[in-house]
Amino acid sequence: MSRHLRSVLVTGLAAVGLVAAAGTAILAAATSAHADTTICEKYGSTTIQGGRYVVQNNVWGTDQTQCINVTSTGFSISQANHNVPTNGAPASYPSVFYGCHYTNCSSGTILPLRVSDSRFATIRTSVSMSYPGSGQWDAAYDIWFDPTPRTDGQNTGAEIMVWVNHAGAPQPVGSKVATVSLANGTWDVWFGNIGWNVISYVRTQGTGSVSFAPATFLTDAVSRGYAQTSWYLTSIQAGFEPWTGGQGLAVNSFSVTTDGTPPTSQPPTSSSPPPNPGNGRCAVTYTKNDWGTGFTADVKVTNTGTAALTGWTVAWTFSGNQRVTSSWNATVTQSGTSVTARNLSYNGTIPPGGSTTFGFQGTYTGSNPAPALACS
Repeated sequence: MSRHLRSVLVTGLAAVGLVAAAGTAILAAATSAHADTTICEKYGSTTIQGGRYVVQNNVWGTDQTQCINVTSTGFSISQANHNVPTNGAPASYPSVFYGCHYTNCSSGTILPLRVSDSRFATIRTSVSMSYPGSGQWDAAYDIWFDPTPRTDGQNTGAEIMVWVNHAGAPQPVGSKVATVSLANGTWDVWFGNIGWNVISYVRTQGTGSVSFAPATFLTDAVSRGYAQTSWYLTSIQAGFEPWTGGQGLAVNSFSVTTDGTPPTSQPPTSSSPPPNPGNGRCAVTYTKNDWGTGFTADVKVTNTGTAALTGWTVAWTFSGNQRVTSSWNATVTQSGTSVTARNLSYNGTIPPGGSTTFGFQGTYTGSNPAPALACS
């Protein structure tokens, strides 16, 4: 049904961007991209504009290689030749997002934010996209709502997809229920439920750029009984779902503007030990999400020195029978209880004051205390 991170398509029609089933691994942000960064790792990611936005490769529906070139304002698919059935799930959902996606929150976000909060109506987003002349794909926003201010795990309220453009046979999840005029365009409305409500707005005339308030589409969804004003907006994402081809799809620019300030605190996914001071040049923090027999962990490595950190290693020793089963944004190896994580090619250089994040999924029985980590 689903993949490592975070997209699921059910039965036969079009995809649902960025979803994960319970117990699947979590994607974490890597270091901020200043010069162009190329990511070919299936679940690799990086941040742009000082961490305000996260860009992720997110190849969940195929083993076909996909690479993205990340710029200071967006990304493009630089390598992809997908060919998956158009009546099933797409190959991937590379995207850029603002807000909180599982345990990964972009810097300074005011999300999660309750829809009834006056600041919700002031949020606006815009995107500019470019498309190749071939392939079968959709170019879509994925806007997530949850009944709680969730910063981890699967959202269970509503997923609003805004299809800016599309090519080929794929269609949204569910069935067409209406046609409406919103946000300076005419949109076909599709609805389906796959454990949460999926409301897709498909522009009847595709475009390369849009600007709108998410409240515009949420209000329409509420009026149809598909969403509630007591729910929380958790993330705003824009990207592509390719079935065939994909190379050349590009987000040229993406923005989210708000009229508020970040909340003073957000609910933690678990307790964390104090940051390890490292060796004077790097520090590390560890946050885990535990469900009793398994867990995921996000590890943040920060350059505390005055010069760029080129290459990093984080090591720790588990106290029990914890076993790492998968990882992302780092090469993680385990021998007995000893574990070592090393940077990948695209996130090995951390500027002074900068940081990168990697993560892993594991299993255990008994207790699972947070280990003491050291970076070098």
